[in-house]
Amino acid sequence: MSDVVRLEYRNVTMRFVAASGKALTAVERVSLAVRDGEVVSLIGPSGCGKSTLLNIGSGLYTPSEGEAFVDGERVEGPNAHVAFMLQKDLLLPWRTVLENVMFGVEIQRLALPERRRRAHALLENFNLAEFAGHYPHQLSGGMRQRVALARTLAVDPSVLLLDEPFSAVDAQTRMVLQRGLAQTLKRAGKTALLITHDLLEAVTLSDRVLVMSRRPGRVIDEIRIELPQRDDPIARRREPRVNEYVARLMDRLDISHAGQPAAGASA
Repeated sequence: MSDVVRLEYRNVTMRFVAASGKALTAVERVSLAVRDGEVVSLIGPSGCGKSTLLNIGSGLYTPSEGEAFVDGERVEGPNAHVAFMLQKDLLLPWRTVLENVMFGVEIQRLALPERRRRAHALLENFNLAEFAGHYPHQLSGGMRQRVALARTLAVDPSVLLLDEPFSAVDAQTRMVLQRGLAQTLKRAGKTALLITHDLLEAVTLSDRVLVMSRRPGRVIDEIRIELPQRDDPIARRREPRVNEYVARLMDRLDISHAGQPAAGASA
């Protein structure tokens, strides 16, 4: 991991206008930086603005105040240096697995041989090579998510923004997907900002975990995860200190208040 900053938010505030016409502040004065090759998790109560930050980093939202930067350049719209992966796989049902993985690099107008090379290499990496000619409806939920992750990585982004990418799969499949992601990020030296509600996932996948407050979301704590084998979250689960980190995150989240509406918000 180097000291080069890949993703940065500087004093970012985001306001929306509710249906009632009242202004709603989703995040307020958020500053954070993610270095090259680093994996950082964002945790916090539902509605605290975590996804809003990812939308700003991807260029889908323009902040009301402050700025976001990718590779030192101000984010002013979607750009090829950032890839976004959501809870839903959003695979195109009329395209095969191979064609879905190649979709992003088609948009980048890469030559067909290079598209195929990248796609086949990623399918091999995620143990999906034998399913290259299958269609999404022929795959399990976990396999679909692996295809979606391969498609995300095929565009060779500098930064990955991951919004609860494994929340829709069962626990065993989730661990397999976590390991595949961790190994790929480590091997490729990718930078990632991950949203998760799973505290164990945050600890086992990350170099750091940032804790956000209730809305309006602010970063209220940073916890460095000093555990070995970031590329093997299953091995990390066996580390004695894992439960200490999870307990610390629970304390900082203040779970007893997480279900209550934020000040100024309707119940």
